[in-house]
Amino acid sequence: MPIHEIISDSFLLKVDAENIKLTVVLSSGKTWTMTKRPYIRFTSGKIIEFPNPKEIKTTKTGTYDGVRSYFDIPETKISVMTHIYVDRTTERIVCELRVDGDEQGEIETVSYPAPFDFGAKEGEGYTVLPRMQGTLVPAGMKIKIRIGDVFGRDAYMPLYGQVRNGAGYAAIFDTPYDAKYQLDEDRVVPQFRPTLGKMAYIRKMIFRFFEPCDYNVIAKCYRAYVKENGRLITLKEKIDRNPNVARLIGCPIIHTLICRNVMPTCNYYDKEHPEKNHSCVPFKQREEELKALKAKGIDRAYTHFDGWGVRGYDNLHPSPLPPNEEAGGTEGMKKLSETTRALGYIFGVHDQYRDYYLDGPDFSYDEATMKPGGKYPYKTYWAGGAHSYLCSTRAVDYVRHNYAEFEKLGIKIEAAYLDVFSVADLDECFDPDHPTTREQCAVDRMHCLDILTDKGIIPSSEEILDCLLPSMVLCHHAPYGTTDMGVDSMEAQGIPIPLTNLVYHDCVVIPWIGFRGQFVGFGITGKDGAYSHAILNGSPVYCPIDADDEQIKEVKFACALAEKLALCEMVKHEFLSDDYLRQRTTFSDGTTVEVDFGKEEYVINGISQ
Repeated sequence: MPIHEIISDSFLLKVDAENIKLTVVLSSGKTWTMTKRPYIRFTSGKIIEFPNPKEIKTTKTGTYDGVRSYFDIPETKISVMTHIYVDRTTERIVCELRVDGDEQGEIETVSYPAPFDFGAKEGEGYTVLPRMQGTLVPAGMKIKIRIGDVFGRDAYMPLYGQVRNGAGYAAIFDTPYDAKYQLDEDRVVPQFRPTLGKMAYIRKMIFRFFEPCDYNVIAKCYRAYVKENGRLITLKEKIDRNPNVARLIGCPIIHTLICRNVMPTCNYYDKEHPEKNHSCVPFKQREEELKALKAKGIDRAYTHFDGWGVRGYDNLHPSPLPPNEEAGGTEGMKKLSETTRALGYIFGVHDQYRDYYLDGPDFSYDEATMKPGGKYPYKTYWAGGAHSYLCSTRAVDYVRHNYAEFEKLGIKIEAAYLDVFSVADLDECFDPDHPTTREQCAVDRMHCLDILTDKGIIPSSEEILDCLLPSMVLCHHAPYGTTDMGVDSMEAQGIPIPLTNLVYHDCVVIPWIGFRGQFVGFGITGKDGAYSHAILNGSPVYCPIDADDEQIKEVKFACALAEKLALCEMVKHEFLSDDYLRQRTTFSDGTTVEVDFGKEEYVINGISQ
């Protein structure tokens, strides 16, 4: 079959179906080409490239033109159909994949479509990756990604892109729940995983080409895509559904601990100094600390209390009630809630519905997440010690139950942080009584958050997974991917960019942890201060419960700016210096914020602050 040409208003697509190659020629003559071949990686470790197709058909409807190809994969019973077409209305290039005949657990990943060749020289362009808040990789720079799973720290969003000599593309995983990507030199390789062991449905990717193009254009392309699909739920809309969310806007975050008990089965249980495995601060003491903070000038705040449960932080979930007796029990927690609210603060709690503790009062493997072969996860990392994972289908019922119990106890909960939901892997469960795909897991986690919303409780979770954002209002943090995701000696991989905020700034509150002069923290490189990122992003900051006057001054400045900008779209981000230290953001209300990370100086609407 000759090369099939599809002409749109802004590009020419050449499909060499016989040799499985694509070429996109833009109006300017700039060209993007796929020269690698798609392949299947089997769980045995074997890799088989797609052979030449056994059949090729052109397709044409009232909305698109395309080419279908059919393959028989050698040495297997697997057949593959691919469909590449151009939507005439949107000028989207769509790549579809259907895999038939694979046996349960036979396939590890399918690499399709092939990656676009990049080949840019230093200074000619960059790759845009959705790693945490966002990463720009200049041409010639090498970085490593950890896992590459979509909806994890390597990809908060199912999006990537590349820019070369002013032209570029946005790539969107239209079927993202079982997707991932890898890097092959300077190419970004899209891949798809089985769901519950099988390639059970058609996988789809979308490409949009732009000239001119930069990472702002790529972000806005994705924002438009999310909006069209009804998943761009702004904070204004979330306030309409749950008016209590309005109280959060412009609040600092006060995050503190009540009780902590490290169990002997925990990895970091201190055998030599067992007394260090326990700590407890009474609810009453936290009341007094909040009163003191109010007297120092913090008029509004969002509080987040860890370790309020019967055995303290990260213990016995998903059944941590009743409140910790040593800290003051039910009456003590009830009084802390009342005092917090009387001060004008929001009373919020840490909670957990994924880690499923083996010594919990309701533990049963009947409710746990089953792995292939009938086994169960076994972890010992967190304070509560040995745990498995609770199947997401069961988490919904526990959330509903526990917050009904709070009501029975007379403890008013105004906000709840469901830990790890928005950063931990989307779990698959192979239990035949409650089989769960990754997509269903995301739906279940959203359901848990929605239960809170329907009770007027402000819902939050740990970081930012795009698939949960319609149901989230606040996250714990969403900083940058670094070489060491600990808290010390971190260096940036690539150049940090606020890609997530360019898409979702007006949809979720993302606080930052740190003050001027502090350069160490999770997801913050050693050269940047988290406080400066808060100012650049128009975001609130954390406030220590024992904050001093200077810290309170900085908290109030950042949070006042956050209150002004929380409901605004971030429309643009720019680097103002070659060393990337001077940056500017522009918001939909016209506000501009310039930050010099080297000097920790700020200019807002042209006025130095």
